[in-house]
Formats: sequence, C-alpha cells, structure tokens
Amino acid sequence: MYIYYLIAVFVIALDQVTKWLVVKNMALYESIPVIDGFFHLTSHRNRGAAWGMLEGQMFFFYAVTFVVVIGIIYFMQKYGRSSRLLGISLGLILGGAIGNFIDRLSRKEVVDFFDFNIFGYHYPIFNIADSALVVGIIIFLIVSIIDERRKKGNTVNE
Repeated sequence: MYIYYLIAVFVIALDQVTKWLVVKNMALYESIPVIDGFFHLTSHRNRGAAWGMLEGQMFFFYAVTFVVVIGIIYFMQKYGRSSRLLGISLGLILGGAIGNFIDRLSRKEVVDFFDFNIFGYHYPIFNIADSALVVGIIIFLIVSIIDERRKKGNTVNE
C-alpha cells in the first residue's frame, strides 16, 4: 500500500525538480527545440487550470486540491489493497495534484514547459504533474469500467 504513496512522492519530486530546472535555466517564454516543429521545451507560466481556465482563482484551486487530496487518500486507504492498478492511478493523481499545488502556494502560478505541436495543433504547454494527473485519471477510468463490467457479469450469472 505504501508503494502508492511512494509513487506520489516520486511524481512530486520529479515535477518540482524539472520545474526548478526550467525556472533557473530558462528565461520566461524561452523555447528550446527538442524535435523542431513537434516538441520544444518552453518556459511558460499558468495562473489558471488546464488551458488557462479560471485564471487567478487561487482560493478555488486551494480548496479543490484540498478536497481532491483528502478524497484520494480515502480511496487509496479503502480500495488500494484490492486493486494494484487503482492504487497506482491514485498515487499518480495524488502526486500530480500536490505537485501543481506546491507551485500555486509558492509561486501563485504553475510552471509549464512541455510544448507540443501535433499535426498543426499547438497543444497547451504542460508539466510532469499534469502528465501524472492525466495518466492517473485514464488508468482510474479504465479500472472503473473493467470493474463495472465484472460486476455486471457476476450479476447476470448469479
């Protein structure tokens, strides 16, 4: 069970180290091509949520993050032992939520730097915490769908 918390700590550490490296080594809006025309490291700041939504609503983000973190810990304690994938997903979500929360508390903005241009679509710039959140939510949804299908299958057979 503690492995899920270690996943969260790893995500937080990796997220904070990479953000620190960006802040210390790149000027704001500086962009370094990794794969020109597709992937750049771009120093960017976000005062909102995904895609800049709810910009400047820090109290809202503090409150939502607090509730999410409490909920994740509850779910991890209650269901983490019964499903390894669920526990991993919750560890990723927890780490991602706390990683961006640290930025909001300390900087009043989130440091983003992964910058992709996919077939002409300039995807919003993101960071390690965002990636962990998205992957964690995808795994959570998959586990939930599989679990529901199992429950329906068992109900039909009974």
